Amino acid sequence: MQEILQTRLPYEIDPAHRLPGTRPLDEAQWLLRDEAFAGQMALREALLSTRREDVVRLSDRARPAAAELLETVLAFLATDPGYSRAGGVITRPDGGKVALDRDDPMGTLGRLVQEDFCLLEKAPGEEEHVLTGAVLCFPASWTLAEKFLHPMIRIHRPVAAYDENIAKRVQRLFDGVQVGRPLWRYNYLHHGNPALYQPQSETRKDYASYSKAPQTYIRSERQTMRRLPETRAVVFGIHTYILRREAEVL
Repeated sequence: MQEILQTRLPYEIDPAHRLPGTRPLDEAQWLLRDEAFAGQMALREALLSTRREDVVRLSDRARPAAAELLETVLAFLATDPGYSRAGGVITRPDGGKVALDRDDPMGTLGRLVQEDFCLLEKAPGEEEHVLTGAVLCFPASWTLAEKFLHPMIRIHRPVAAYDENIAKRVQRLFDGVQVGRPLWRYNYLHHGNPALYQPQSETRKDYASYSKAPQTYIRSERQTMRRLPETRAVVFGIHTYILRREAEVL
């Protein structure tokens, strides 16, 4: 198995508090590129080609939001000199060429940037945001199929700590995300497996257990939350970092 690793995190880790709350995010820092770009993009291309049903889902209700997200990302990339566009083809910094397919917005997004994206929408009468679309190439011990079209508290099954109190706090957070004022947070875990694609079913009896392999890697997700102005959907972005623990700087 080829290891696709970064050498550093773009944020400092507080060893006393590794699950911080959200922080304001500069819109210019919404999407990031790092030294693992070429390797991650090659893996994303492979997963989108060979495991399409596992890594992309889009409901009919989310198609307007997905289209808006694609245009938002294209506008962002137009400011990145590493990308270029000729007609309907985008050339990435690694030289990969991506045909813009507006009939497949989530698949196209998955080939453009390192971030995974989840679309969360709350229609009138719904108490929680619902996962209505996603491109998720790098799941960390969960599967898109089991979470798709479910509300937040159901999405977090079987995480024991995600109780009703936390669910209400998270829902208030998503309700409060404002256009033009994105947020971010990170998580941070020691792992024995450096694979980026780590799906795991809710039904596995060892779901909550850590690998017995030596915990020689760090897995950290930079998670962003942004509200789209037209559809009002919340975009949950995930940029995944895998590092060897000797690269850890605390």
